[in-house]
Amino acid sequence: MQPVIRALRVLQILAPSYRGLSLQELHEALDIPVGSVHRLLATLADQGFVTRSPANRRYFLGPAARQLAEQNTSTDSLLVSPHPAVLEVAHQTGETVFLTELFGDRAVCVALVEGRHPLRLFVRIGQEMPLHAAASARCLLAYAQESLTRLLLTAHPLAEFTPETPTGVEEVLGHLALVRGRGYDVCDDELDRGVWAVAAPVFVSTGHVCASITMAGAGERMRDRKTRVEATEAVVAAAGRMSEELGYAAAPGDPARMAGARTHRQRGTQDPVPPPAGARRRSAAAHGKETQ
Repeated sequence: MQPVIRALRVLQILAPSYRGLSLQELHEALDIPVGSVHRLLATLADQGFVTRSPANRRYFLGPAARQLAEQNTSTDSLLVSPHPAVLEVAHQTGETVFLTELFGDRAVCVALVEGRHPLRLFVRIGQEMPLHAAASARCLLAYAQESLTRLLLTAHPLAEFTPETPTGVEEVLGHLALVRGRGYDVCDDELDRGVWAVAAPVFVSTGHVCASITMAGAGERMRDRKTRVEATEAVVAAAGRMSEELGYAAAPGDPARMAGARTHRQRGTQDPVPPPAGARRRSAAAHGKETQ
């Protein structure tokens, strides 16, 4: 029973530590040999209950532990009590809306409201979102230090979920600059076929991003430009309200994070989002052939 008790103690110690703990700090807190702590952490990490940041080597509570806790709180689709702004977007659009936070090196869904409409996308509390392919995750990475972002993106192979998935580190970094410039991100067939999603970052008073809010809908329902603009406006506005409640105030010179969608609507001729990275690659290749 001793290994089980020690494992539970690790989770109890990590739970309130949002900045994570080093191996030495865990060793001191548990008062057991460093080698034993290391083996214990390796087992917990293998099962997803603990994660280790590749940037600072600190340990964090993993998505499996959070999922275990959240799924025990309710039996219906609304597993946690989302922010009123999340509920409003879900009610306004009828689509699935969720919040994502970064835990160590993983972007994890932490709150969810399922939509009225059917969706070929399975999202649950505690689910890990791919850093390079999900708009929810890219909104978190876009405002992190580039050195940290590069470490996270190079820690694991960037899987190709669809032909539109960006799979190059430099390609993703370039896309993150676009996210920062317009204040939101879009995922169109890059993670799941037939799914269109828009996400926006939620800021705290210090200017750091603490979460992202995402709306995901079936692609056929989101093909109309007006529908996309309205969905983008709703998500960006919700992120703005949440940020304001956390004490964030955008500086006058900041990109139009909170009004990006409205700006595109005023232009009248431009779609609120560019085509996916993969589509841009194919378009460029086709253009090259035409001009040869």
